[in-house]
Amino acid sequence: MIKIMLRWILARLFRVKVVGLENYQKAGARVLIAANHSSYLDPILLWVFLPDEVTFAINTHIAQHWWVRPALRFAKVFTMDPTQPLSVKALTHYLKEDRKAVIFPEGRITVTGALMKIYDGAGLIAEKSGATVLPIRIDGTQYTIFSRLHGVVRLRWFPPITLNILPPREVSPPSDITGPERRHQVGLMLSDLMSEMMFETSNYRRTVFSALLDARRTHGGGHRVLEDVQRKPLSYDRLIAQVLALGRKLAEKAEDGEAVGLLLPNLSGTVAAFLGLQVHGRLPAMLNFSAGTRNLLSSCATAKIKTVVTARRFVATAKLEESVEALSEKARVIYLEDLGRELGARDKLRAFLAALTADYWYRGRRNPDDPAVILFTSGSEGEPKGVMLSHTNLLSNREQLAARFDFNAQDVILNVLPVFHAFGLTAGTLLPLLSGMRLFLYPSPLHYRIIPEVAYDINATILFGTNTFLHGYAKHAHPYDFYSVRYVFAGAEKLQADTRKLWAEKFGLRVLEGYGATETSPVLSANTPMYYREGTVGRFFPGIQWRLEEVPGVTEGGRLHVTGPNVMLGYLRPGHSGELEPPASQYGLGWYDTGDIVRIDEEGFVSILGRVKRFAKIGGEMVSLNAVEELAARIWPGQRHAAVALSDPKKGEKIVLATEYRNADRAELTTRAQQEGVGELCLPKDIRVLKELPLLATGKVDYPALTGFVREGSES
Repeated sequence: MIKIMLRWILARLFRVKVVGLENYQKAGARVLIAANHSSYLDPILLWVFLPDEVTFAINTHIAQHWWVRPALRFAKVFTMDPTQPLSVKALTHYLKEDRKAVIFPEGRITVTGALMKIYDGAGLIAEKSGATVLPIRIDGTQYTIFSRLHGVVRLRWFPPITLNILPPREVSPPSDITGPERRHQVGLMLSDLMSEMMFETSNYRRTVFSALLDARRTHGGGHRVLEDVQRKPLSYDRLIAQVLALGRKLAEKAEDGEAVGLLLPNLSGTVAAFLGLQVHGRLPAMLNFSAGTRNLLSSCATAKIKTVVTARRFVATAKLEESVEALSEKARVIYLEDLGRELGARDKLRAFLAALTADYWYRGRRNPDDPAVILFTSGSEGEPKGVMLSHTNLLSNREQLAARFDFNAQDVILNVLPVFHAFGLTAGTLLPLLSGMRLFLYPSPLHYRIIPEVAYDINATILFGTNTFLHGYAKHAHPYDFYSVRYVFAGAEKLQADTRKLWAEKFGLRVLEGYGATETSPVLSANTPMYYREGTVGRFFPGIQWRLEEVPGVTEGGRLHVTGPNVMLGYLRPGHSGELEPPASQYGLGWYDTGDIVRIDEEGFVSILGRVKRFAKIGGEMVSLNAVEELAARIWPGQRHAAVALSDPKKGEKIVLATEYRNADRAELTTRAQQEGVGELCLPKDIRVLKELPLLATGKVDYPALTGFVREGSES
């Protein structure tokens, strides 16, 4: 009777929705129900809304609290300490009698809003008892007054709650793994299952603007979320009004479905233009203003861009007059300053009212699988290609990140990476905007002395960068500039050991290296606070499937192919303007061939060995150019090194090392190689000392330019 009354009350107060009840029936008789733990309300919800009388495995210390004791009289309870072997063994025997038991593998209520540590013991119970694991995601209770997130998120009295019951899973590592290693593997499998549950039950099948509206509903219209160097913070309400006002003006300049080029730096107006185009059915194409006039013209031709939006002040500051003049001969150039003057009081009032009612009139207007943005590859391997990403691509990658990291609304993200770069757009911009975090946009990542001061001034907690940029900031920063930072992420290029060491010694921060590609929206893997291995790029995110293709001549690892909801809609290739080429590889449609040679260890940590194109074939053997660069970096740290391959009449190819280290000597390189057991084939035949290596805007080495320069030097 009490259970029925509680179900009726909770269903009406919290509009409780149970999804996937058929999966509960499929689980069988012997089931370990693994649920996330967001509030004190969680056990009551499961007790009331699950169809059977299940047993609750409760921490011994919690069971002793006065407010828990009354509930113990109504539900079946198994008190245990997950850290004690005897407790684990007792629950294992209990389950073997074909019972259903609920366990919270985190062992405590979250204080971050994300998953916390998953205890190995919970996985061991499932494995030893032969029970099926039934994952249940409890969503919504984190926003109630019964959570432990006071001061972290905006709490409400009766937010809607959903119980997502996923298909049952088996937790069983290979039989040849035994002892403590088996316990660890089982715990890892359960941890992965829980993070996959968080991702699979997230709502990434919506548009970016819908996600922005949902974020406003969660965190409040007055919540300040965006700021740039002009120091005029925008709340959700003001940002959405700007998006609608600017988007309406831009829609008048382009046809429905047309790609519109955005030649803009990291500013609030750039975000408003990006979202405004999407709302009105136009497609933002983020132009790389550092790519040079030739690549800009090529990008516009590839994506059939007839309209380019920029700003006069930015053009003058970045000295882009020549590029903009060339673009104006092929497309119409519109300036944000002019659009601002066109916005009258009537337009602003209309946008304000539309922003307040957007939850009603926008729903269902756009398809999540529609194109959301066109980005362009860096040009590090030739002429840039257009990469078309959907709303689902972008939002799934954002949810993949959120499933592994404890981001929350109290975080302050300093984004210095340009929004024309996938890392700067998805992780640096959309992630914070759609999660209630405060985002500060800085227009250039090259201001090595200023950016640490900005981080100190705004109390930044999260920083994204590349190895080149992070090394520059650390070198010029005061040891206290990053006092508030808790996460530093590195991507786009390999994180060097000297950069990692500098951040650890000077600021006490561990740089978390990740890996991805523009074509995957972009992040595929990353090290996390819980699962970290130096020298790797972490483990794959939930929702990503991978396969390794054998490469002749490569004895370790293979060529990586991936698929998942974050893999692009397709390429727009130069010379085939407007024609979309969907991703496909030898494994089928929807698979993306990364072109990278990687090694994946038994725990899933990924090590990048190099790109297929970054291997030289010498005397019939494949030699990684990355390995040559890493050898040079170990001998001469703190300097840039880049290896390229040139044709050689005797051995097919030869390696040339370009370096900024003035005293580079091949003899020293040879001696170190002999000490480390590196073969003679892996040594460069020649070393070129350059004042500066050519770089792309992301800080990556411009290998085509460097190869051309080195080749010319060899022929002269």
